[in-house]
Amino acid sequence: MPNRVVHFEIHANDPERAIKFYSEVFGWEFPEWMPGYWGVMTAPQDSKEAGINGGLLPRKTDKPKDSQLVNAFVCTVEVKNIDETIKKIEAAGGALALAKHAIEKIAWQAYYKDTEGNVFGIHQPDEKAK
Repeated sequence: MPNRVVHFEIHANDPERAIKFYSEVFGWEFPEWMPGYWGVMTAPQDSKEAGINGGLLPRKTDKPKDSQLVNAFVCTVEVKNIDETIKKIEAAGGALALAKHAIEKIAWQAYYKDTEGNVFGIHQPDEKAK
């Protein structure tokens, strides 16, 4: 199907710190595809799970300011247990952007900043959310 997102990128002031963060929180793997550019393997290449893989590279500009509004696409990661994921995010150095809330009868959703100031979402499907 055309016009579908097939790749994402994470820009980082400290790529090694960002790799550590996402590895600890989501278990993602980061093979170095070329000098200064790492793959973001959210699942094995031959996985039949829905989703996409991406890349991680050094940021070419300043880190977003704490009070700055989102100024880019925000990727959301589906998780099995949002409360456990929140604990992992906070233990790995992530910061709250928007607290856990219900998307009524659909899911629990929250937004965090990674160690590089990038905002991402976490999403736990739950038809009983309210």
